[in-house]
Amino acid sequence: MSAPMPHVMNTYGRLPIALSHGRGCTVWDTEGRRYLDALGGIAVNTLGHNHPVLVPALQDQLTKLIHTSNYYQTPLQEKLAELLCERAQMSAAFFCSTGLEANEGALKIARKFGHDRGVDRPEIIVFDKSFHGRSIATLSATGNPKIQAGFGPLVEGFVRLPLNDVDALHSAAATHPNIVAVLVEPIQGEGGIVPARLDYLRELRAICDANNWLLMFDEVQSGFGRTGKWFAHQWAGIKPDVMQLAKGLGSGVPVGAILVGPKAKDVLGPGNHGSTFGGNPLAMRAGIETIGVMEADGLLAHAAEVGSRLKQAFERELGSLPGVKEIRGHGLMLGIELDRPCGVLLGRAAEAGLLISVTADSVVRLLPPLILSTAEADEIVSLLVPLIKAFLAEPSA
Repeated sequence: MSAPMPHVMNTYGRLPIALSHGRGCTVWDTEGRRYLDALGGIAVNTLGHNHPVLVPALQDQLTKLIHTSNYYQTPLQEKLAELLCERAQMSAAFFCSTGLEANEGALKIARKFGHDRGVDRPEIIVFDKSFHGRSIATLSATGNPKIQAGFGPLVEGFVRLPLNDVDALHSAAATHPNIVAVLVEPIQGEGGIVPARLDYLRELRAICDANNWLLMFDEVQSGFGRTGKWFAHQWAGIKPDVMQLAKGLGSGVPVGAILVGPKAKDVLGPGNHGSTFGGNPLAMRAGIETIGVMEADGLLAHAAEVGSRLKQAFERELGSLPGVKEIRGHGLMLGIELDRPCGVLLGRAAEAGLLISVTADSVVRLLPPLILSTAEADEIVSLLVPLIKAFLAEPSA
């Protein structure tokens, strides 16, 4: 058992485990116990731990520059921006450090876009069960009353709708003349691995085009290869006007980005937005090297293949079990929804040597590194299925 941390604020419900080091999809704690990492730092560690290409590249960058300032040009910013824009078919990038920052910036872009059109009190469509961050603005956009509790008054200017409800979307368009943008996760992560239907994403694109709104995709969790394409919305064959990225972009080094298309490219100018640490050379090198490894090793196709294997195995082992409501997700972004709160599985899985997440109270969430092997996928199934079966066999609270 790890030692307590009395000088660290008590803002997390931590397990009594202190991780020491890792390699690939395996980590060890300070007492030498081994764990298979099916969480990947919550979709962050794209290339796993101690990657043989990423780590030397970061060590090399540490000897050159870690941070300068956005007072000066950073050539690595342009290189990473070009790589991202090519893969997203977008126009330009702004770099920050986190997904929260990326979403804050997107909200500012939407409001400025509205003001530039003469809308004095712009509104943004957001969705039930969404999650966009924990700042006051992103908290207000988030669709989770439990997370918002105690932090009012919330920021105004959001129109909240149920996801995948076309009628509600068109009703909002008809009754809210100040709407300027739609902010949506192609797959809701913290909300329980809930995908937006592909036809619904296409409908969002169509209604944004018809009304001159911005379509903004929060791909902080679902993006960067996790579903088997660079970005989850690409399965729908559409492009956003604004896209927010973070998490897996730097394989553990904090880096976020806002990508913009032609409609949003010139909304912000000098002095409108900034980020002290955003675009620093170390973070940019991490993003560049991550993309290089992903392409060299074919990790997009690999994530789709191994994710399909995992999902099929869970459907076979758990799909007909009473108490299992749904197994959903895409690629290596999977959720197993149970019919009752299952937070206790977090600790039980760790005791069995498996790191997972439980989100939305009753959804077992899996977000392993994209390098996960088929053998490791099979090990996840062999460890997790008995735990879920045993849990569901217990009397409900």
